[in-house]
Amino acid sequence: MKKVLCFDFGASSGRAMLAEYDGEKILMEEIHRFSNDTVIVNGTMYWDVLRLFFEIKTGITKATNMGGFDAIGIDTWGVDFGLIDKHGKLLSNPVHYRDKRTDNIPEKVFAEISKQDIYSRTGIQCMHFNTLYQLMYLKYNEPEMLENTEKFLLMPDLFAYMLTGEFHAESSIASTTNLLNPYTKNWDFELIDKLGLPKKIFPEIIKSGNIYGMLSDEICEELGCKKVPVVSVAEHDTASAVAATPATEDDFVYISCGTWSLFGIETKKPLITPEIETLNFTNEGGFMDTTRFLKNIMGLWLIQESRRQWKREGEAVGFDVLEKEALAAEPFKAFIDVDDKSFESAGNLPKRVCEYCQKTGQYVPKNRGEIMRIIYQSLALKYKYTFNKLNRLNENKYSKINMLGGGIKDTLLCKMTASACNADVLAGPTEATAMGNIGVVFYALGEIESFKDLRRAVSASTEIKHYSPENPSDWETAYTTYLSVTGQKE
Repeated sequence: MKKVLCFDFGASSGRAMLAEYDGEKILMEEIHRFSNDTVIVNGTMYWDVLRLFFEIKTGITKATNMGGFDAIGIDTWGVDFGLIDKHGKLLSNPVHYRDKRTDNIPEKVFAEISKQDIYSRTGIQCMHFNTLYQLMYLKYNEPEMLENTEKFLLMPDLFAYMLTGEFHAESSIASTTNLLNPYTKNWDFELIDKLGLPKKIFPEIIKSGNIYGMLSDEICEELGCKKVPVVSVAEHDTASAVAATPATEDDFVYISCGTWSLFGIETKKPLITPEIETLNFTNEGGFMDTTRFLKNIMGLWLIQESRRQWKREGEAVGFDVLEKEALAAEPFKAFIDVDDKSFESAGNLPKRVCEYCQKTGQYVPKNRGEIMRIIYQSLALKYKYTFNKLNRLNENKYSKINMLGGGIKDTLLCKMTASACNADVLAGPTEATAMGNIGVVFYALGEIESFKDLRRAVSASTEIKHYSPENPSDWETAYTTYLSVTGQKE
């Protein structure tokens, strides 16, 4: 059997997975795991990209020592990028999307081209850290960076370039930039011209499932590995996760749960109307030219960042303890809008939860368990809010939700989601992103023949857990209060 080496990068960690496909199931083993730690220098938050590339090399070495592999796939988070100069050198460490440099950039851009025009062209949810606004920050404040740039490469494309020397942009990751035409799946150069960005820096776009390039001679010699292809998988981590949804029907709802919660449906074409623009849904690219019509929701970041704060204060509690404390706390005493701007940045998040509750005239939590309960139930109610919107847009056809990704290890969140949304939840696979990445590589190698075969392989390889609603009427009553205190409207 052929072997695939998958690199799956999240916002806080990454791993290398070695996998085989036996004709029915995907069999994979984690062979290397590492943290993904940001570095703040002179007030700017960076990704430590050279260290991450070192971890890729370490994964390749380990896989080689285990008998080798036949291809590589890489997926990462979206929007962030590196700039390459005419000598092929990285101009600067990529900046983290949570850096505050773009806080006021969208408003400045809208003075040149309207928010509505940008959305009608790209179908992408307006978020201040989108690639468009990061590039415009450089245009306004560091024009010399763009002047010295030969190519801009999104994170998985940057890693693929470091391995192969080839410049490309895979379509699903390119769709997160807010600069892609969702119909042609190519750069919107008319928009790029209007924004005054240099057209030459945008690399050729290739579809997921194609060959990005071959490992360079230099890499093969350094690491003692075979010269194998690097496949352009669905390189945005959510695109890989959605590709691995074990759904049997063509029309289904998913939540990809991680640092972010990506809540949506898969469609053949983008859905772009003034009403949808107002609702701030996004149209991102998926495997086989599908569209991921979804809402970006602040996800487990709120729990992760709260835990980091308590750890800084000397309380090194595990996620299992936090879940138990949340379950023990009294429900529905207060709510937050998890997408409130105050929760975006790193720092003392528990304090900001308390401040939000105080500002909105609610009960102010007094301990960890109460803070965690507020976060959990508010996230579940945000899911309900989004689920209701999707049903209204699609004639109330959805009665169940597929939950994917590492976040489903949190059984409390799965249970609350079922109850809040009054819908059956099918949870699995936990390793959705890695399975989607690996499945697309096997597709590129000719081992998996179709998209349906990929999903059948994932389903055969996965234990799906089922959660049914509990006390949905209590959640419906709480939802009315949630809408009132957060200022959201149905």
